[in-house]
Amino acid sequence: MLPTLEAAPLAATAGGTVSFGTAAESTFEAAPSRDKTLPERLISLSLVCDAVVIAYGMIIAFWARFHSRIAEIGVPDSMALRDYAGYIAFGSLALIVILASRGLYGRNMLLRLRTVSLEILKASLVWAAAFLAISLALKFHPPISRIYVVIASLLTPALLLWWRWAFHSLVSHSEAVTSLQQRILFVGWNDESQKLADHFASDQGSAYAVVGCIGSMRSRFQRKPQTAVLGRYNDLTEIIQRHAVDMVVLTDLNCVKGDIVGLANICEREMVTFKLIPSYFQILVSGLHLETVSGIPILGVSRLPLDRCFNQAVKRAVDIVGASVGLVLSVPLIAIFGAIVFWESPGPIFYRQRRLGLGGREFEILKIRSMKLDAEKNGRAGWTTKNDPRRLAIGAFMRKWNIDEVPQFWNVLMGDMSLVGPRPERPELIRNFKHEIPHYNARHNAIPGITGWAQVNGLRGDTDLTERIKCDLWYQENWSLMLDLQIMFMTFFKRDNAC
Repeated sequence: MLPTLEAAPLAATAGGTVSFGTAAESTFEAAPSRDKTLPERLISLSLVCDAVVIAYGMIIAFWARFHSRIAEIGVPDSMALRDYAGYIAFGSLALIVILASRGLYGRNMLLRLRTVSLEILKASLVWAAAFLAISLALKFHPPISRIYVVIASLLTPALLLWWRWAFHSLVSHSEAVTSLQQRILFVGWNDESQKLADHFASDQGSAYAVVGCIGSMRSRFQRKPQTAVLGRYNDLTEIIQRHAVDMVVLTDLNCVKGDIVGLANICEREMVTFKLIPSYFQILVSGLHLETVSGIPILGVSRLPLDRCFNQAVKRAVDIVGASVGLVLSVPLIAIFGAIVFWESPGPIFYRQRRLGLGGREFEILKIRSMKLDAEKNGRAGWTTKNDPRRLAIGAFMRKWNIDEVPQFWNVLMGDMSLVGPRPERPELIRNFKHEIPHYNARHNAIPGITGWAQVNGLRGDTDLTERIKCDLWYQENWSLMLDLQIMFMTFFKRDNAC
């Protein structure tokens, strides 16, 4: 729980002005007029226009395939538009369903052109494969042209993106933005409130706008608000009405059950959304899961992506294939650099070191030695630092290009490590970290990796451990196969500057 900061008491002044210490004063000014039905109308418009654009895209693709210069490729039969009417209707409906399943027709998407564009591209890839596969499997007559599918798969998304760009340009430069953005009022103010407010302010396509905050029911602000303080909690109903609030967000969980229920009831009466920031779950928040046991709702940190058996199996399969290929390809590297290490510092070329793995279990990590043989002769373990005097001349080069990590493909093959994951740490260096650094041990819920999100962001060796942990936790929350591939790709171009 964040420490409570001392704050000047709220004081009502003439005319309804409320002040908070030295915070800027705010008055009860009427919010701009807003058409609350506009978002639904725009969503319906976007849905209808998307369907029309998709249908026209498939019709144009039909003309390009059968009535242009490429008509003779494959010697197709003479086709009329009515022959492909079923394909066009089926394809249009399928793409609309896929777009809808990806949440494209939600209010929060109306101002987010980049997100909409990415979802259209992802949906189009799925649609193209499914459209061709289902059409061939069901054996429609006439048989569908593969060239037609390729043309439609390229042309239709391009037209959709062009139409969505025009739609976004029209909407974002009109007064409709006022009605589309959901106006947020915070009850209480803390670090999470500030982060959200900063994010909304920096995002030009944000679907949210912060109108201000009020004090909570029983405690003072946990930090000085950087937004307008609109009044006291007792004024909540009037504030909601005057400022056309769409959403009330509770940030202070020091309230008793009755206070929270009362706040939720006010929001229900005023027909505004009620949310709360789960400050008690400051890690792995994307894993929060609500389930019902004997009719009682229970909220807790539950399944993360890598908790699922299928995802574990996919990741392990990629590890086995990648480690096998990596070992074969790295034999010349190990031989060359092992010989250089032995020439510079006669002795073992491999270095074994105890590290902590999944669940805190210890294992021996394998590396090409980059330090002198007596690097820890004083018996004290320590992280490597920039210009570390203990390193070999070739060791600096190997660490800069991560060549010393190559033998760890063997650790991956044995199951102690993964290609991608949090870097394993030495037990003697982190023995007390679980008591000193919040959420430290949560990083051990994933198999450690040769590379990871922290490493490709420059956090390795003697760097900020708190930031490394944040990266590791973010990776666990957001794992996907594509993220692993992205990190592996970035590793080849990210040199280690902390060696």
